[in-house]
Amino acid sequence: MSKFAAGTSVSSEQSRAEIQRTLRRYGADGFVFGEQDDTALVAFRMRGRQVRFLLQMPNRRDLAFTYSSRGPRAPHVAEEHWEQACRQRWRALALVIKAKLEAVSAGISVFEDEFLANIVLPDGQLVGAWLRPQIEASYNSGAMPPLLPGPSA
Repeated sequence: MSKFAAGTSVSSEQSRAEIQRTLRRYGADGFVFGEQDDTALVAFRMRGRQVRFLLQMPNRRDLAFTYSSRGPRAPHVAEEHWEQACRQRWRALALVIKAKLEAVSAGISVFEDEFLANIVLPDGQLVGAWLRPQIEASYNSGAMPPLLPGPSA
C-alpha cells in the first residue's frame, strides 16, 4: 500500500504554514512549532484546550535512505530521500488536522472527540499517553473500571 503524499513536492515549511493557516481559519488562537532531534512539534490552543501533536520524523541514518538495492547511496541522494520522507509526514499531518477540524465544523464530531488523544493535561502529559496503559490493563485483566468512583458495593 502506498503512503499518502509519498511523492509530494510540497516542502515541509509549506505544510507547516498550511497547518497554521488552517488552525487560524478554524479558530485557534495560539500556535507553537518546533523540532528537537527526530521529533517535530505542533501545538495550538483552541476552544479552551491545548492540543499537541508530536510528529516522529525519519532518522537520517536509516538504511532506507542511505542504501538502495544496489548498495550505498551518495550522501546528497540519501538526503533527498530523507527530505521526501519528511515532506510526506508533514503533508499527512496537515491532512489529519484539516480533516478533524472539518469534521467538527460540519457537526460530524465534536472537538474533544477528534483531538482527545492530543489534548494536553494540566501536568503536560497527553490524554492518549495517560490513557493507553489503562486501556491495556483493562483488556489484559478483563476488568472494567467502575462507572462511578468510590467504594464498590
